[in-house]
Amino acid sequence: MVLHGKEAFLRTEWTRRLLAALRERHGEIDEFRFSGSAPVAAVLDELRSMGLLAGHKVVIVDDADQFLQGEDRRRAMERYAEAPSESATLVLRSDTWRPGNFDKRVAEVGTMTKCEAATTAEAIRWATGRCERRHAATIEPSAVGLLVDRLGTDLGRLDSELAKLAIAANAAAGSTSGAAISRLLVAQLVGLGREEQAWAIQEPVLAGDPGAAVRLVGELLEVARAPEVMISWSLLDVTRKVAEAADRLGAGESEREVSSALRLWGPSASAILTAARRFPRNRLRTQFAKALASDRALKTGRARDPRRTLEGLSALLAVGFAASRSGAAR
Repeated sequence: MVLHGKEAFLRTEWTRRLLAALRERHGEIDEFRFSGSAPVAAVLDELRSMGLLAGHKVVIVDDADQFLQGEDRRRAMERYAEAPSESATLVLRSDTWRPGNFDKRVAEVGTMTKCEAATTAEAIRWATGRCERRHAATIEPSAVGLLVDRLGTDLGRLDSELAKLAIAANAAAGSTSGAAISRLLVAQLVGLGREEQAWAIQEPVLAGDPGAAVRLVGELLEVARAPEVMISWSLLDVTRKVAEAADRLGAGESEREVSSALRLWGPSASAILTAARRFPRNRLRTQFAKALASDRALKTGRARDPRRTLEGLSALLAVGFAASRSGAAR
């Protein structure tokens, strides 16, 4: 069996199913695992030798693309595939695969299975079914949509979170199975995705805390792996909203009208409106221009050190908003 593709969870799941089927057929089995750097001779010896205890053995080779590199290695494995051992099963696993004559030999005696990354729609369907079959719970359509939106389509991550959510939902319902996972539960228990986390930089900036803003930029880049352009866009967005809010308030609009027009809500709405009222409009335009210039530099590759660019911009904006909060900006 050849399992190839980027979705590691599927490679593991297909292996688990194969092992279960072999145990059902042969009883006890022996498992042997090799890395892609293993000598071909060692793998072939294991496949052809008799097991000491079990009647059947499974030989698993990971990083099979590396294992099959080189003409001699491929030829040796092609010859084995022409007359494979009946007392052993070979499983080759890899995230990449180069088609060749070996594929034809495998197709005659075994299977080749693609383990491709799921699309968003496929991940939603899979998670919905998996929740009920594997984790003894159901999940609401809006909840599974939010789950995939936050985690992406990695099936391993989705499965891990479904297990956690199912336990929480069943515990809250006072049962051991059958509870429904709600959108609210997903929102409470599942962390924000990388792009959503990038928006968190607005909080310390609006709070006027340059130290916290710089530290958060580092955490977003190193820990959350948030895209640089998303952090930059978040900083640009908050300066744009404050500048536009200032213009609207200056034109006589009420805070409710401004909040509605700019879609402001939550704690950030009050901070944005406060900064808009206190910060001189010419200074706001300067802040926005600097944020815009940094964003363009990052997107065009002109920023020599993207991290320092983002740290500097976040600190600069935080200092400015700190002045507006204290009234010093005037």
